[in-house]
Amino acid sequence: MRVTLLSYTKDAEKLCSSAARSCYSSKCADELMERWNEEKMEGWLGTPLSSGHYSVLEHASYTFSVEGVSRAMTHQLVRHRIASYSQQSQRYVSMDHSQYIMPPSVAEDKEAAEKFKKMMDSVWECYDFLTSRNVPAEDARYVLPNACSTNITVTMNARELLHFLELRTCRRAQWEIREVAEEMLRLVRDVSPYIFHNAGPGCISKGHCQEGKMSCKNPRTELMPSSSE
Repeated sequence: MRVTLLSYTKDAEKLCSSAARSCYSSKCADELMERWNEEKMEGWLGTPLSSGHYSVLEHASYTFSVEGVSRAMTHQLVRHRIASYSQQSQRYVSMDHSQYIMPPSVAEDKEAAEKFKKMMDSVWECYDFLTSRNVPAEDARYVLPNACSTNITVTMNARELLHFLELRTCRRAQWEIREVAEEMLRLVRDVSPYIFHNAGPGCISKGHCQEGKMSCKNPRTELMPSSSE
């Protein structure tokens, strides 16, 4: 798995702060951006956020390349609908050799890993047979598994990204999407530290678990470090 921050709104905190302040000022955002400094951050951005006015964060966006993950993971990822996605096509990209993700829980069990690999080999043998019989790739792909490796480009605004991180850095999130979310968090904390300083699962961002009876009973007490730490 590899997560790369491809692009992001430059001066995101300055922009969102000025946009928030413009709601309560006779001056427009461009004038306020000229007056902005980090000392104004808490009042201009922190105050509205503490009151639940997260819409101001929608002015900032972040784009990631996520590589070497399973289709099982991306099926979960695209459920976050306030986002944009561009995923590797199984119709136009050749799948003529096996590329799949083996979960650690399988890999650590030798017998299970051998069984898993045997099944994957059988799947690709069937896929190759179908394409050799001139079955279109768009139809042959029906046999490909959730484990199939894929790449996807993701863009989210800061508000949706905070929501995504809250759900997917939780210990109860599936292991693969949790690893992706934690890496996203490390990357955005480098470029927008104020916006994401308290990002993470509910036990960190809200101060309490929101999973109810499904809680892991093992709350996190520290934020994930940035990639430079």
